[in-house]
Amino acid sequence: MAKYIFKFPDIGEGLEEGIILEWKVKKGQRIEAGDILVVMETDKVAAEIPSPRSGIITQLFGKEGDVVKVGEALVEIELEADEETAPLEEPAKATKVEAVEEEGAGVVGTLEVATGAAVMRASDEGLEDKPQTHETKKRKVLATPVARAMAKDLGVDINQIKGTGPGGRVTKKDILQYVEKQSKAREQVTTPQTTSAIEEPRVEVEQLSQIRKTIAHNMIRSKHNAAHMAVFDEVEISRLVEIRSRYKELYAREGIKLTFLPFILKATAMALKKHKALNAEMDLEGGKMIYKKYYNIGIAVDTPRGLIVPVIRDVDRLSIKQLAIEVQNITRKVEENKITLDDMRDGTFSITSYGSIGGKFAFPVINYPQVGILGIGRITEQPVVRDGQVVVGKVLPLSISADHRVVDGAEVSRFLNTLMSYLADPISLMME
Repeated sequence: MAKYIFKFPDIGEGLEEGIILEWKVKKGQRIEAGDILVVMETDKVAAEIPSPRSGIITQLFGKEGDVVKVGEALVEIELEADEETAPLEEPAKATKVEAVEEEGAGVVGTLEVATGAAVMRASDEGLEDKPQTHETKKRKVLATPVARAMAKDLGVDINQIKGTGPGGRVTKKDILQYVEKQSKAREQVTTPQTTSAIEEPRVEVEQLSQIRKTIAHNMIRSKHNAAHMAVFDEVEISRLVEIRSRYKELYAREGIKLTFLPFILKATAMALKKHKALNAEMDLEGGKMIYKKYYNIGIAVDTPRGLIVPVIRDVDRLSIKQLAIEVQNITRKVEENKITLDDMRDGTFSITSYGSIGGKFAFPVINYPQVGILGIGRITEQPVVRDGQVVVGKVLPLSISADHRVVDGAEVSRFLNTLMSYLADPISLMME
């Protein structure tokens, strides 16, 4: 029977590689087209990769934890008779690239789609070793992606290492054993034998996670493409604290956790309606400004794997209670690692809260190509003047970063004033 090699497709905007989190199939298993093959850690999310063909799994390429580049092989499938509809020749026509469009998002990337010609005969990789000749010695050694990356980081010539994996593949374990062996050999030559304790390493090397790579790329992209400016202010929210305390127990009876975030989300959306430049996007090449009349606000969430920004859509149309439910649902999805790419698309503005950790003011980085991001600091008790008297009030510090190419400082300050007026009068938000 003919065999088909399915390669890792580009499932996200600008995706270059992913990490194998979990295999959903095993060698010898029969699958149908559409069955999930593997879960990959991609652009900050765990994405399920389905099979385009039916058949029997004959080989898995890579282990859990391995890095796989877009276009590299994931699985080999032995096709059933009714799947063998294409000739085995013309490998150059084995795949085609189609633009993937999503409603409201436009073309977000390319996906390698299997065609009738996407069939190839089984290779002899992984079978018995053949005697090496002068020509075969020049060939690139077989190795897992993780092993190649590790060898490069450690400055090791991977061609000098004998692989112990399937078909003689060099694995991460082989690299570590080789480095340890070389290190001991150097010590025996340069260091006299002693009985003293081995000195602890002075550095710790850790492989970059896919999320940390993505964060790094996005931050550089934002700094290179947006002209960052910031405005800082404080708002007295004693009435908001009272309102939240009053409704907190009432909502808790329905299983809803009420935090300050729903109020801030609502206030932000209402302020964006009055200051459209903060809910816009600049098309510099086309010489256009795109003012968005929908208010999808991203919430920056700190996770052990890195910072992610899921989006709550149409915030202006939701009540405080509905927003509390949305925040609770998003939080649960983050904790269960169930956030998808769709959960993070189409944001028009972002909010980041660092006050729970202890910060007061910050200069948050814009989530480009958005125009602004609001930073929420720690609520503190401070003396405030109320009705001509100095009293103790609850004060919330706010920081906003904006793209100075799109909006000037005066308009940013006006937006912040509008936002603070809503937070100072929370009843107005609950009536919206």
